[in-house]
Amino acid sequence: MADFNWNDLRYFLAVARAGTLTTAAQRLRADHTTVSRRVTALEEALRVTLFERRPSGFTLTAQGERLKQTAESMESAALLAQSVVADGDSSLSGAVRIGAPDGFGSFFLAPRVNGLCDRHPELEVQLVATPRVFSLSKREADIAISLSCPQEGRLYARKLTDYRLGLYATAAYLDAHPPIDSRKDLAGQDFIGYIDDLIFAPELDYIEAIGQIAPRIKSSSLVAQMKATLAGAGLCMLPAFIAGAEPALVPVLADQVAITRSFWLIVHEDMRSLARIAVAADFIAEAVRREQALFLPA
Repeated sequence: MADFNWNDLRYFLAVARAGTLTTAAQRLRADHTTVSRRVTALEEALRVTLFERRPSGFTLTAQGERLKQTAESMESAALLAQSVVADGDSSLSGAVRIGAPDGFGSFFLAPRVNGLCDRHPELEVQLVATPRVFSLSKREADIAISLSCPQEGRLYARKLTDYRLGLYATAAYLDAHPPIDSRKDLAGQDFIGYIDDLIFAPELDYIEAIGQIAPRIKSSSLVAQMKATLAGAGLCMLPAFIAGAEPALVPVLADQVAITRSFWLIVHEDMRSLARIAVAADFIAEAVRREQALFLPA
């Protein structure tokens, strides 16, 4: 145990969570040879094999699983110590990674996040706006915006807002196709939607709520769907906070086809008390509260 280096646990946790040296190295901002060397040094110091090394990646052994629990407890203690000694706003430096669905991240948060940077010049904001679920336990993000409230795990969640979705199209598309006066008129119209097997959250599977339609253009990205709609490719189910900002988009059957979903802000309990995380989370919540009418227009 004389050769045991506590710092090697950081590299061990990164590989355990990422499953590959390359991804772990990227998250640690190190090179993969350093990560490999530190993990090997830890195994040698503890005289155990922590990972099964396969072409597809690294898998924890039974000893590795046991160490992971202890290492995560140590990580939590280190984060708590950091929050205890943090000195208010003067400690607001470093990076905060925010994971969000591409619609919320690109259309709502990105144009406003500079306000957070202006308040705290030493804060680095990393906005990952992509259609996926973020694992906070694997430290894929410090703050996650989700479409549902988590039911398990050491996570703190608060509801940001409900938001409304409706059918939209361009006036040019509507002029070139049969009129739409009721749901039955949707049959035969061109639709844009999600790729079925790439829908990352069940809340986005709303085809049945619209009716008997079959999208002919599909994308995993809401941004791409909106761009296709703006190009006149068809009808699309879009959030009001996105479509409402596009004068070229016209609501269709607004009184007959409407869906309400929710956004939740989620933080790992270990990170919740860190000043930079708390301030960023409060900034997002306040921005949503201030512009509530965008999400639920009258």
